[in-house]
Amino acid sequence: MRVLVIGSGGREHALAWKLAQSQHIKEMWCAPGNAGIAEEPLTARPSRKVECVNIGAEDLPKLPGFAREKKIDLTVVGPDNPLALGIVDLFQQEGLRIWGPNRQAARFESSKVFAQQFMEAHGIPTARAGTFSDARTAKTFAASLEGRCAVKADGLALGKGVLIATNVAEANQAIDEILVNKTFGLAGANIVIQEFLEGMEISLHALCDGKTAKLFPTSQDHKRALDGDQGLNTGGMGSYSPVPFLTETTLDQIRDRILLRWLNGCAAEGIDFRGILYPGIMLTKDGPKVLEFNARFGDPETQVYLTRLENDLVELFEACLEGTLDRVELEWRASSSVCVVMASGGYPGSYAKAKAIGGLEAAAQLPNTKVFHAGTVRVANQFLTSGGRVLGVTAWAPSLAQARNSAYAAVEKIEFDGAQFRRDIAGKALASASESV
Repeated sequence: MRVLVIGSGGREHALAWKLAQSQHIKEMWCAPGNAGIAEEPLTARPSRKVECVNIGAEDLPKLPGFAREKKIDLTVVGPDNPLALGIVDLFQQEGLRIWGPNRQAARFESSKVFAQQFMEAHGIPTARAGTFSDARTAKTFAASLEGRCAVKADGLALGKGVLIATNVAEANQAIDEILVNKTFGLAGANIVIQEFLEGMEISLHALCDGKTAKLFPTSQDHKRALDGDQGLNTGGMGSYSPVPFLTETTLDQIRDRILLRWLNGCAAEGIDFRGILYPGIMLTKDGPKVLEFNARFGDPETQVYLTRLENDLVELFEACLEGTLDRVELEWRASSSVCVVMASGGYPGSYAKAKAIGGLEAAAQLPNTKVFHAGTVRVANQFLTSGGRVLGVTAWAPSLAQARNSAYAAVEKIEFDGAQFRRDIAGKALASASESV
């Protein structure tokens, strides 16, 4: 097979790394890719590496042409924006095979308003919420929640379009920020205001083929920039899997009350969802509730999932496209995985680029460790920073504590000017485990 991966971040590096292990793949490209992806050899042809091509992930005019030129058998879409723009529909119209939800299905992520209304229509447990385009009525609703709420831009905003308020003044400021000041542009033409849900937030993923959904193991992301869940929201500063405090009873509730109702709702509304559904879920005292839906792999959740997955990823994607997922069993290593994101100084605000990265070879020599590149370029023989999130340092081991220690041991070997990272990834899980002993 000849495969094309679309995207350039840590998620796409993890996808390319796992796909490259498939015996089915003889050639692979990534558009645009990054410096780490370009280092990945193909298991079926060790002399060949993944080839990065200078085509942007949102360059819809060029991508189908490249796929035709290279006789691509399967294209895999990583990021949310191309899905929202309809890249899957475009490829399908041109007779090209592509994995990911079509534009209609991608609305679960590209429109918070659509997702909220879908959940309410199909009885999926979620927060009390309202949707608004007018700041005055939005503030009246926020006041009814005593200002304890999440104010969300309707459209895509690079994972940063959610503002948390703890009182009326903060809620009003968040509403003005999005609806009046247009901080997120067109993505903030409408907003969803959700009551503030208390509990532990987790990430779940489910592989879908239009009629069947296979749930992944549990994971948890760390969104805030600083230790102790302080600082600004980011695209994700680290993750781990599995989550030790999620019981089988709660997982059964999620399957029955969320995943099954979502599948039935899609069938009722004629939505053909083929790809990954990624709901963010809050474990409240009233049971699990959906905060929002995503229509692609999480980042950095992908890094911890794919270091545990034993299936051939190509075969799973093919089953999604062919509607045969019900015949497949997902197989997972009985291990834990932890990913620590190393970011540029100042992220998620402004940051400098082109900082030399050292220690990558030393980290790569550690057992059961993989450094996924997110924002890197290579100039001559030197890796340089080129983004906010630079690396996803990932390790796996029999226990969560061992995986965490290994990930941080690798982090300590890597250096670049201004590097920042959280030192408490998986801390909640380890604290929970010690409390239950």
